[in-house]
Amino acid sequence: MDRDTDTTSGLAAIDALLADVRDEVPLPGPEVRRQVREDIGLSRAQVARAVGVSASTLSGWEAGRDPAGEPRERYAYFLEQAQAKLSARTTAAGTAAAAVPSPAAATVTTTHGDDQDQDDDVLAVPQPCVLCGQMARHQVAGFPQHLDPDQCAAARPAPQPEPTPAPPPAPIRVPGPAQSSRTGGGVRQAPRGRQGVKVVAAGRRVRPADAPDPLAGRISSAVAAALTEHGGDVAEATGALVKRAIPDAMALLDQARTGGRYDVVAHPWLPDVLRKQSARGADQVWEARPKWTRPELPPGAHEVTALDINGAYLSALKTHLPLGQLEHSEGGQHDRRRAGIHLITPPDWDHDGYLPNPIGQRDEPGPLWVTEPTLRLLLRISGPKYGLCEAPVIHESWTSGATEGLLEKFRITLKDARDTAIADGDDVTLEYVKAMYSKFVSTMGESNYNRELYRTDWMHLIRSQAFANLWWKAHRAYDEGLIVVRAMGTDELHVAGDWQAVFPEGRGVTEVKVKDVYTIGTDEPAPQEGV
Repeated sequence: MDRDTDTTSGLAAIDALLADVRDEVPLPGPEVRRQVREDIGLSRAQVARAVGVSASTLSGWEAGRDPAGEPRERYAYFLEQAQAKLSARTTAAGTAAAAVPSPAAATVTTTHGDDQDQDDDVLAVPQPCVLCGQMARHQVAGFPQHLDPDQCAAARPAPQPEPTPAPPPAPIRVPGPAQSSRTGGGVRQAPRGRQGVKVVAAGRRVRPADAPDPLAGRISSAVAAALTEHGGDVAEATGALVKRAIPDAMALLDQARTGGRYDVVAHPWLPDVLRKQSARGADQVWEARPKWTRPELPPGAHEVTALDINGAYLSALKTHLPLGQLEHSEGGQHDRRRAGIHLITPPDWDHDGYLPNPIGQRDEPGPLWVTEPTLRLLLRISGPKYGLCEAPVIHESWTSGATEGLLEKFRITLKDARDTAIADGDDVTLEYVKAMYSKFVSTMGESNYNRELYRTDWMHLIRSQAFANLWWKAHRAYDEGLIVVRAMGTDELHVAGDWQAVFPEGRGVTEVKVKDVYTIGTDEPAPQEGV
């Protein structure tokens, strides 16, 4: 009895569970979703705002990613209503075109009551004519229309404006701070006390130079709100801001891209070489992370300074990023207008005694997949200016049209906020900004922490750009006569010598900080044999 009761209650629980399961609303294919939005004349930002998601998320849906839950229902409703509206437009346009070949013909062929078609009805309430927009008392084929051409503005020829004499030429104004005092010669003196308006670029537009930057205001407002919410507690406010750094960075990116020349494709199809080989494994792309130590130093004592490169990932946001879906190509040619990943055979490196290998420490020989920054570094140092190695052999590539400035406004906003925070001693904003750009880079791959942007290719390119930037700093140190002792990761460079003559010290993005100072070797003479 108890067993039957347990079985019955268990089945009832399953029935209740299944009753709460909601069938997903069907959606049209990805190619239809974008076409419907564009045909109806709405921007991605407008639809995203109405559905309640970001523009990047909507871009992912249009690229093939399916939404779930309430956002899916709202998006499905939008697509259904938009398709219905487009269908109504098409039907109305086709009927009107069939019923009214041209304004003149339509108004002339329906003037006599004895010969009217049965569809020419008298309206109880006048409605706007489909030809001229003025109120009409009849309808033809279901469309309000004037039957008398004298009453329809569309059938009457438009009045021609009378010609007006051309105005005299305006006096020539000479721009610039120095104004002429002469009254002749077509030069007019600017009014006293009037100053020009200085402007700066703001997307495709300009804004007054002294006006507050709305992007920077977004960061400062978030910090002020967090401090207020936590009663001025710096540690709690910082922790809360760091936790929300990823969604805040994505929202800042969306705002920074407003009016931009290129759209951010958030969820493109990616080739297998950019996909993880296992759940906990990695993909096939080599980022060229340096982990190099000079094998031997000259005799004597050397004071070595470990330098910290500031904002390595922030600087690396300025790199050539592919805009759209990657396309496959074969052959040894490199197109500088495109960017992506490349299968290459790297050149031999004969300078490991004093400079790190540009592709990092790799033990396995043979071809490997590298990113755009690594390839461009190898091509540059193999050229006639440096001649440090042979050119790499390119076997195949996955690339797309690219631009170096895709994230530039986003980067500059974060850099300016970082610089201001350092100048003001504002550690809350500084930690918040650092979390935004570092987490943005680390989670844009196949991450559960950032579902708005799946660009594994971008993640690899930005990281390897940071490694390439560190290599160039090592080369600059060597070129200026310093001894390069070690290069690690994205931001650690150990050198011996007068480094302050080469690198400015400070906390800015173009400056370096001292992490450590230590001494290697000794000035004592070597012991003689037999003594």
